[in-house]
Amino acid sequence: MNEKKLVLIDGNSIAYRAFFALPLLNNDKGIHTNAVYGFTMMLMRILEDENPSHILVAFDAGKTTFRHKTFTEYKGGRQKTPPELSEQFPFIRELLDAYGISRYELENYEADDIIGTLSLQAEKDGFEVKVISGDKDLTQLSSDHTTVSITKKGITEIEEYTPEHIKEKYGITAERIIDMKGLMGDSSDNIPGVPGVGEKTALKLLKEFGTLENLLQSIDEVSGNKLKEKLVEFKAQAIMSKELATILREAPVEITISESAYDGFEQEKLVNLFKELGFNSLLEKIGGDIEAEEQILEDIEFSVAEEITDELFADESAFYVEVLEDNYHYADILGFAIVNSNGRYFISAEKALNSEKFKKWAEDEAKKKVVYDAKKSEVSLRHHGIHLKGISFDLLLASYIINPSEAIDDVASVAKSHGYTFLQPDDAFYGKGAKRRVPEDGVLAEHLVRKAVALSALESKLDEGLRKNQQAELFYDLELPLSLILADMESMGIKLDLGRIQNMGTELLEKLSAIESRIHELAGEAFNINSPKQLGVILFEKIGLPAIKKTKTGYSTSADVLEKLESEHEIIREILHYRQLGKLQSTYIEGLLKVVNKETDKVHTRFNQALTQTGRLSSTDPNMQNIPIRLEEGRKIRQAFVPSEKDWVIFAADYSQIELRVLAHIAGDEKLISAFKEDLDIHTKTAMEVFHVDKDEVTSNMRRHAKAVNFGIVYGISDYGLSQSLGITRKEAGQFIDRYLKSYPGVRQYMDDIVQEAKQKGYVSTLLHRRRYLPEITSRNFNLRSFAERTAMNTPIQGSAADIIKKAMIDMADRLQSENLQAKLLLQVHDELIFEAPKDEIKILEGIVPDVMEHAVELNVPLKVDYSYGPTWFDAK
Repeated sequence: MNEKKLVLIDGNSIAYRAFFALPLLNNDKGIHTNAVYGFTMMLMRILEDENPSHILVAFDAGKTTFRHKTFTEYKGGRQKTPPELSEQFPFIRELLDAYGISRYELENYEADDIIGTLSLQAEKDGFEVKVISGDKDLTQLSSDHTTVSITKKGITEIEEYTPEHIKEKYGITAERIIDMKGLMGDSSDNIPGVPGVGEKTALKLLKEFGTLENLLQSIDEVSGNKLKEKLVEFKAQAIMSKELATILREAPVEITISESAYDGFEQEKLVNLFKELGFNSLLEKIGGDIEAEEQILEDIEFSVAEEITDELFADESAFYVEVLEDNYHYADILGFAIVNSNGRYFISAEKALNSEKFKKWAEDEAKKKVVYDAKKSEVSLRHHGIHLKGISFDLLLASYIINPSEAIDDVASVAKSHGYTFLQPDDAFYGKGAKRRVPEDGVLAEHLVRKAVALSALESKLDEGLRKNQQAELFYDLELPLSLILADMESMGIKLDLGRIQNMGTELLEKLSAIESRIHELAGEAFNINSPKQLGVILFEKIGLPAIKKTKTGYSTSADVLEKLESEHEIIREILHYRQLGKLQSTYIEGLLKVVNKETDKVHTRFNQALTQTGRLSSTDPNMQNIPIRLEEGRKIRQAFVPSEKDWVIFAADYSQIELRVLAHIAGDEKLISAFKEDLDIHTKTAMEVFHVDKDEVTSNMRRHAKAVNFGIVYGISDYGLSQSLGITRKEAGQFIDRYLKSYPGVRQYMDDIVQEAKQKGYVSTLLHRRRYLPEITSRNFNLRSFAERTAMNTPIQGSAADIIKKAMIDMADRLQSENLQAKLLLQVHDELIFEAPKDEIKILEGIVPDVMEHAVELNVPLKVDYSYGPTWFDAK
């Protein structure tokens, strides 16, 4: 540490620099943190590089200073501080307190004046002084004992202003910086200077006349009549500008230099603040909890259970089930870990799965269990005849709800995001691809116990996060119970008619062969249709179609390119059809046959509950959400899904226009609400509003346009997007959207309000408080910002629709049980629920399914459910 070195930091300036240099970051509570993070990085570097004995951060005390008496427009025209930055200043002050760094502000004075006063005092007391700011005004303080560091390009690059550097850069001394400002002014502070005089002219004049006063006394000697006139006309303004630019070095500062002595940071305070702000990557730099966690890493204590005894179990336990394979439905369990008040234990799969005591504990609802991925744990145990009960917390779901944009790979990724680094990621532990292996029992045991330790350690922290975000109900009443319903659905599976799907495959191959022959005939030669290079040569060289886009390897033959060329040549339509059928054959016919259980003829799609940022479920192995039903051959694939019992049928129920109904509720638009309450055709109603016609005058084309904009609005469609969808000009699409928004003013107001809310909070919420964070909402990049704005409009609608159908699934499961029905929920696809049921229960389902789904959540508009049933999923539509 330098015995007498004072560092003075311009707090407001550095905070502003940090804010605009970094993207708009949020912690898991939705607090904006980019300015605090940048400020912290700067502090860390200053302390390391400068090693000061004394340090102080000066802040502006308010908008009005003594300079406003001289010039009321001083600093006028500055944009208002973004609320996303304002909310971070309390955390910056808290950060400084935790660091043990003095901070000071003085009513009626600027941070510059505090720095100017203290730097002069420090020089007199024999200190070396370093001033750090993003504002070049402070360069006037540079002297033999004071260096002024100005941040460039955000906060990463710094320019050091010593007297020598100023002389070299400007050709004047530091004392004359204020004279330069008097002449040229300073637009950032609204200091007027002399109009028409820039930096180059100002410096030329000062090199010739020395000071502003000498210049103004010698105007006759200035060359150039126009410049002379300006100097005469604005003489008083130049003097005032110099006065405004001059930093006061005798401000009534009450803090003393000795009070700015730096003795180091308070670790506990700083660690807690970093954890609150989510600065996990910085914890290690300050010692954080890392030492304690590394100690755990070295000598974690646990027991390997040789026998299954009562000692292993308690009323509350962290319970981890390890299933390594990705498709865990048929995978072997590798082992278990239990952490509770009795101790930490590893139990081999063989011992646990053959123990009645273990089964009894696992199925005991009263024995509470904290798990990671409740659905996966339940499904894997069911393969061994055990129904896991008593799940009180799921680390995966809680982490997902708190921040759905954060990638969750395993327990280690969740733990790391909350500052716990004692756990190795699965990919590092087991290896990837061909190198993937299961280590020996002792090493595996420790890895699993560490996971259970993480579950135990993080439960209360994540529970607190859920409650702070008002998301406890979303977690405990919706997502957690839903995970067990999804486990039922995954375990049950849906039956596939193998003969029918194989016949479909044969038919598709025949069609593909016929289309291939037709394409070759139109091309005049045989070629590989699946080779973009060969296809490009045929289309753009041989046939001579216009080449819309080129890639590094040749012509682009992507779908969007071909769709634009569809009217140019009949071969294009055939190629697009060939591709669609080829995808059906490979993805669904061959894909289904790969994953079907050969013993039961069932497919067990895996529902992804913690993946999408909107809260919608997705599915894999196979993906049941994306069967292309607009294509006849795609729709027919649904014919292969049949009931698992004889004399049963498939019953399908789906919400009618749920997202538009949610929009009506959220936006509170009276016309939309009225239309749904009166059960009008919403697309016809919109056509009537937009085209100003009566109901009987609405043409099919008008309704098609209205339907496109109705659903487009839900997704924040642009004029360009609508023009592409309807095949109209961008101008026409823009006019159409404008007419729509005039017709439904509540929708326009909602769109404006939700974007502003997203900018203020950094996130948007659904009706059930599911959040989606949108850091790009304030991006300077137009495309990123526009996408975030569209997402802000759409997420509360799409996410609320997802929440509603999830709630309906839970209510439906309860109703089926209370009515003692055999009907089973098989699938959820977008806004649709698919059941299988005995034929004699259909009448009952026709009553209770719409009743449950339509009352899952009460809105200002009625929810409406359509249903049908038949021998296959296809027939149930």
